[in-house]
Amino acid sequence: MHFSSKLIEEAINEFSRLPGIGKKTALRLVLHLLRQPPEQVSHFARTIQRMREEIRYCKQCHNVADAEICNICANPSRDHGLICVVENLRDVMALENTNHYNGVYHVLGGVISPMDGVGPEDLQVASLIKRVESHTVREVIMAISPTLEGDTTIFYLSRKLAPYQVRITAISRGISVGGELEYTDELTLARALMNRQPYESFLVREE
Repeated sequence: MHFSSKLIEEAINEFSRLPGIGKKTALRLVLHLLRQPPEQVSHFARTIQRMREEIRYCKQCHNVADAEICNICANPSRDHGLICVVENLRDVMALENTNHYNGVYHVLGGVISPMDGVGPEDLQVASLIKRVESHTVREVIMAISPTLEGDTTIFYLSRKLAPYQVRITAISRGISVGGELEYTDELTLARALMNRQPYESFLVREE
């Protein structure tokens, strides 16, 4: 693409860095912004900049937050004795969209993947154990994508939590093996969450 304006070209290049945004889509976005009032574009830019500079992570569950504690952890109507362990922030959003879960979360920040150089020490495992040690947690739900890395992570966590008096369950395999939670439709995800089973019996069936 050739442009008469270097500013337009630079803006298109920046938009095209975003996931799923090609040059043509980036061009449409830039031309759309050009048609908007300057104050609206300024507000858009300030919002993005403020989000990046001021966003925080909940010191309890590691979800995104505007304060030290996220809205979910701070909500007294949520069941704090029920922790749903997920891989990333998008999984929290996917599960919240089902409207079938009223507990709290724990975001690991990834899964164990030796091939990628990711070990347990790179994840939020210690803080999960600390939450369980408080003896206020009665169940931990492993809501991690059913991939090889995901199953490895669940197995590792179940062994680390074994010494504590806490029920460990895993979402049912209505989700296809190798699938990602964030791309699963809400109905299937809700059923997998509601039909969760003890992790021990899950291992027996898998063998």
